[in-house]
Amino acid sequence: MLVLTRKLGESIAIDDNIKITVVQIKGKQVRLGIRAPKETKIHREEVYQAIQDENTQAASADLGSIQDLTKELKK
Repeated sequence: MLVLTRKLGESIAIDDNIKITVVQIKGKQVRLGIRAPKETKIHREEVYQAIQDENTQAASADLGSIQDLTKELKK
């Protein structure tokens, strides 16, 4: 892990198309601004983990449950 120190208004560049800027420091919180291409997915870690968990559950669903759901959606 790369650890960097930045002050208010300073930025970090990732490749040529992602820029992270410190926009506010308030107590123990830091507000970051992220400039990246629209196709770049950016999530808070807890949201990203919830998405991964949901994807894992969906991938492990049995065929019967999927067929039942399909029947309900067709009604």
